Amino acid sequence: MRRGFAATIAAALLAACAAQSERTAPAPVAAAEPAGVPACPLDASPMAGWSDRAPPRRIFGNTYYVGTCGIAAVLVVGDAGAVLIDGATEQAPAAILANIRALGFDPRQVKRLLNTHEHMDHAGGLAGLQQATGAPLLARAPAVATLRRGGSDREDPQFGELTGFPPVADVRTLADGEVVRLGGLALASHATPGHAPGGTSWSWRSCEGTRCLDIAYVDSHSALTDGHYRFSDHPAYVAAFERSLDTVAGLPCDLLITPHPAASNLLARFNGDAPLVDPGACQAFAATARANLAARLSEERKEPAP
Repeated sequence: MRRGFAATIAAALLAACAAQSERTAPAPVAAAEPAGVPACPLDASPMAGWSDRAPPRRIFGNTYYVGTCGIAAVLVVGDAGAVLIDGATEQAPAAILANIRALGFDPRQVKRLLNTHEHMDHAGGLAGLQQATGAPLLARAPAVATLRRGGSDREDPQFGELTGFPPVADVRTLADGEVVRLGGLALASHATPGHAPGGTSWSWRSCEGTRCLDIAYVDSHSALTDGHYRFSDHPAYVAAFERSLDTVAGLPCDLLITPHPAASNLLARFNGDAPLVDPGACQAFAATARANLAARLSEERKEPAP
C-alpha cells in the first residue's frame, strides 16, 4: 500500500483508539505465555507488526489471542473443536500456528475458519491456515469471490490501494445472521459492511466458572478509500455502512476485540493499562466510526470529483 494510504489507516486506527452451551471446553495442556516471545511494543504505529508474533494469551474463558502484534487472530475452543477468526497476513500463519501450539492446542483441532473482512492484512494468511488445519472458511456472500481469487474488485472502496493474497481453496457461503455452531460453540455473525463489502462482526458468550461475558469481535469501520471511490457517489453503500454502525452499537458487548488491536486499545488492555471489560465499548466504537464516516462525507463534498 502507498505511504499516504498507510498514514491514513494509521490515523483512522489511532482515532478509533449467540449464546454458548454450558458444556465445558477442554482445558489447554499449557496456558502460560511461552518464554522467548517478546511483548509487543505498546507505542508502535498501527501499521507496524502485522506479521510479528505476539505472545499468545487467554482473553477470557475459552477465547484466546493467537495473532500478531498488529493484527488480531482469535481462537475460540469448544468440546468439538475450535474456531479461528482471521488469518492476518500471508506471512503470519507460522506465528499463529505456533501460538495455537504454545497454548497447548493442536492446529488440527480448528474445524472452522472465519473472517472479518477480505483484505490482505486479515485474509492473507487464511490459505496457509486452511492448508495446516484442513478447516473450511465460512464467509458472507460479498466476500466469497474475493477470498477465492485472492483479490478485491471495484466494489471495494479501497480497491486501487489493495494488494492481492493467496486464494483460499475451500470457501463456503455464510448467510447474513447465521450462527456458526460447533458442538457447544455458537458464534453469531453480523453483517457489517462499510470498510469492506464483506465486513462481518462476530459475537459469542464465554464463561469462566459462573462468570460469563458477551464477547464482540467487531470488524474495522474506518471510512477509507483509494482516492477514486467516493462514498457520496454510492448512497446505498453509505446506508449499509450506517446500518452496520447501528448493528455494532446494539451488539451484546462486555468485551470488545477488533481486527487491528490498536483500534480498541487491546494490547494495553491486555497489559492492565485500561479495563479489559467495558459494556459500553461497542457503542463508543460505533460512535467514533460514525463521526469518521460523517467527516469523510463532508470532505468529499468539498473535493472535486476525480
